[in-house]
Amino acid sequence: MIDADMMREQHLPLSEYTTLMHLSEAPHRLMRMSELAAVCNLSLSGMTRIVTRLEKQGLIERARCDEDARGWNAVLTDAGLARSEQAWPAHLASARRYVFDHLEGADLTQLVRALRRIAT
Repeated sequence: MIDADMMREQHLPLSEYTTLMHLSEAPHRLMRMSELAAVCNLSLSGMTRIVTRLEKQGLIERARCDEDARGWNAVLTDAGLARSEQAWPAHLASARRYVFDHLEGADLTQLVRALRRIAT
């Protein structure tokens, strides 16, 4: 549902938006590819395909890890940050429509606490 909204309104799959979003929130707008795959709940090969698509659009660059010459970082470009910010309102509206609008009367603070406990 949210993916369909993002494709229709932004021509950006949810998997690509999520990748941009996580990088935009990371220190220095970069993450090791394996860490990015984990937070996006994807395999490393799946993340590599997404990063390759975003790299071709100039939204992400790859850089060798300073700590480990074997690893690669995905780095969000200025264009990638701008694209993420452009798509954010559509993502928020869709999440509200499909999730939060159905929680009327629910205590969102308690829900957030419960979801954090589940996540950890």
